[in-house]
Amino acid sequence: MVQTVRSQWVLAGEKTIVFEKPLVLQRIFLSVSVIVCNTNGYQIKLSFGDPLPYSFVTLDGYDKHFEVRGADISQEDVWIINSSDALFLYSAIQILH
Repeated sequence: MVQTVRSQWVLAGEKTIVFEKPLVLQRIFLSVSVIVCNTNGYQIKLSFGDPLPYSFVTLDGYDKHFEVRGADISQEDVWIINSSDALFLYSAIQILH
């Protein structure tokens, strides 16, 4: 098993790959948390394999944490899209088996 932890600032309107798709092992746990944001009116989108995104999970001023575990987790790239006008810091953890 391998655990990967990542923290990074994301500028307003920017997007970044949190974790690339695993090539050998399988993702069995994924957690993304918003740590610091300079406004309460932010909106962050999490997308799996889609940088545009057409299908996504939204983290906003009320939801600051996303977590999923098990064998049915997407094995694609995990993208964070900051669709707000605020700078924010996220922390992400994945476990591969």
